Amino acid sequence: MPQRVLVTAGASGIGREIARAFHEGGAAVFVCDVDTSGLAELERELPGVRTATCDIGNRADVRRMMVAGVASLAGLDVLVNNAGTAGPTAPVEQYDPEAWDTVMRVNLTGTFDVTRLAIPHLKRSDAGVIINMSSVAGRLGYANRSAYSASKWGLIGFTKTLAIELGEFGIRANAILPGAVAGPRIERVFEARAQASGQTVEQVKASAMANQSIKGLVDPRDIAALAVFLASDSAKAISGQILPIDNDRQQVS
Repeated sequence: MPQRVLVTAGASGIGREIARAFHEGGAAVFVCDVDTSGLAELERELPGVRTATCDIGNRADVRRMMVAGVASLAGLDVLVNNAGTAGPTAPVEQYDPEAWDTVMRVNLTGTFDVTRLAIPHLKRSDAGVIINMSSVAGRLGYANRSAYSASKWGLIGFTKTLAIELGEFGIRANAILPGAVAGPRIERVFEARAQASGQTVEQVKASAMANQSIKGLVDPRDIAALAVFLASDSAKAISGQILPIDNDRQQVS
């Protein structure tokens, strides 16, 4: 029987690559996202993948999505909590409290809401797996991104707790911590930094990678491959772990 996989925020970026990797491996995949057009494009690209529009920060939305997802998959084996939002860039004393609440509601509370509803179904799986997408910012901290960093640190504690609570049911929980990931989003960040500083984009990239031993961006397909591995039988003894995939990042800048 193929694995039954639910991926949050899977219409683009890392989530899309994770959905594609599981689909190409023969899994039944259900994807949710706030991006309706992105979901439609995903369905065209990966025939057989089912989707639903869902704001992970909205508890009623999450409840409806989980009912639809589990029904579509006829159960659940793997949950990938990928949904998240970065929030604004500002020091703590200037950080908008409403923005703080939004980041926490999506990154931390949203992950809790999805996971809480998924657990009864994962308990009925022969090999239940939860994968939470944290960040290098959840390992090193991130100046001027306090809500994002705090939420990603929180996900590590949540993951550790899930592993302890659910091990007796054969459910494993792990967290993946990506560094700077290749794609349009990071390129826009580099371009904005270059414009603000008067440097070239290449100079900005070199500066951004100065604090990592491997000078490059993380390929989202490698993150997807790690997720597939963690959900496989080859990782049946791996639980409660945080797995950085960040080119040996020493500091976030």
